[in-house]
Amino acid sequence: MNYELKQATINDLDDIVELFDKYRIFYGQKSDIDAAKKFIYEKFEHRESIIFIAKDLSSNKVLGFTQLYPVFSSISMQRSLVLNDLFVLDEFRKIGIAELLMKEAKSYGKKINSKGIELSTAKDNFAAQSLYKKLSYEKDEDFFHYFLSLK
Repeated sequence: MNYELKQATINDLDDIVELFDKYRIFYGQKSDIDAAKKFIYEKFEHRESIIFIAKDLSSNKVLGFTQLYPVFSSISMQRSLVLNDLFVLDEFRKIGIAELLMKEAKSYGKKINSKGIELSTAKDNFAAQSLYKKLSYEKDEDFFHYFLSLK
């Protein structure tokens, strides 16, 4: 298989939505294609995220994606990225696509002079943790992370 990694555009919306819906299902959410399409469309419309896709050149099928959100640190006065989503279709896992997407995210971060990339994953997602460790991501042992639900 030959892959193309590229930054997604609005022209890739329908392909991304299908994968984004499957990603959400993976994390225990119900399928909702319409809401997924609206959500991803808004990310493009408002330039709120950067999405990279891996596409099989022979079938033109999108096999995986990662989505980055820019954030800013007042302390360092620098931009960082939050790698919020990383997903590869089941049948294309364990062949290096996730790693290629992660490397593309890193390359992008360097190009925009980002301080770094932050991510989180489920405590039981050992495959992802193994990849992050392999790519030199460091587990935060210094800070607790909190969340306040407003719903």
